[in-house]
Amino acid sequence: MRLAQLRQADLNLLIVFAVVSEERNVSRAAARLFLSQPAVSRALQRLRDMFHDDLLIRTSSGYEPTPKGQRLLQELEISLPRLDHLLSGAEFDPAQEEASFRIAATDHAAHMLCPPLCRTVLASAGKVCLSFVPFHDGTFEAIEKGRLDLLLVADDGTAPPHFANEIIFEVDFVCVVAKESNFSRALTLKQYLAANHIGISILGGIQTIPEKRLAAIGVKRQCPVWVPYHTAALRSLVGTNLIATVPRRMAELEASNPAIKILKAPAVLGTFKYLMAWHPRMTSDAAHAWLRSTIRQAGKIISIE
Repeated sequence: MRLAQLRQADLNLLIVFAVVSEERNVSRAAARLFLSQPAVSRALQRLRDMFHDDLLIRTSSGYEPTPKGQRLLQELEISLPRLDHLLSGAEFDPAQEEASFRIAATDHAAHMLCPPLCRTVLASAGKVCLSFVPFHDGTFEAIEKGRLDLLLVADDGTAPPHFANEIIFEVDFVCVVAKESNFSRALTLKQYLAANHIGISILGGIQTIPEKRLAAIGVKRQCPVWVPYHTAALRSLVGTNLIATVPRRMAELEASNPAIKILKAPAVLGTFKYLMAWHPRMTSDAAHAWLRSTIRQAGKIISIE
């Protein structure tokens, strides 16, 4: 980060500028700043030298900003409160402070967490925007570079080990098939391996947890079709002999569909934990801590529903 000009600047001068702009009078500004009037006048002159502009012009009704001074004031109205907030260590107030967060998630995580977030958790967060983006192979790098704020991911061992993380809920797998399928209420491992599957490409072209659980016992399933979303897999089963292996809650969203049925999955697939993960540099940030608390609350809501 190149900050050559900023390193040479006295940032206290910006506070003087902001106060004089508000008061439009050097004497009143000096009183607010606990400075003498000559000290404020000298500060204004240093600011003018720094920005190569008059910034504030004396008029009959008080000081008025020049166009450059107006632009500077608009920037300071946003940046100075944020800097003060950082220095004070105060809690983030979503009702008063503006913030925008970018969250990478699978469609599973979005389907589970967005409804409680919209219904309850964000009800009082009037100035916050949550932007969910698809989880993809470049997500980890985006977190590293600060292009994403949070990651919602299955605990499949793929997240970088230095990322901070927290469990938000746990879920098991079920198998979903077409209603006319000959499969009964539960699938044996032998039946599962003999069948054809529709896979959900989560990361690196595979559905990470099922593939890893099967690989651990030295077997592999046959997936002639891969889709990027759980919902696409579930909607593609009708009229086929394919099996979709999906988290139970995703399957339950389609339970009212008379054209499919939900079966117990082979025990080897087990349960899995779902995490929120983030870069450690964000751990102490007040706004990010609020975001994690908000996601945590949503996870608790779906865990009891």
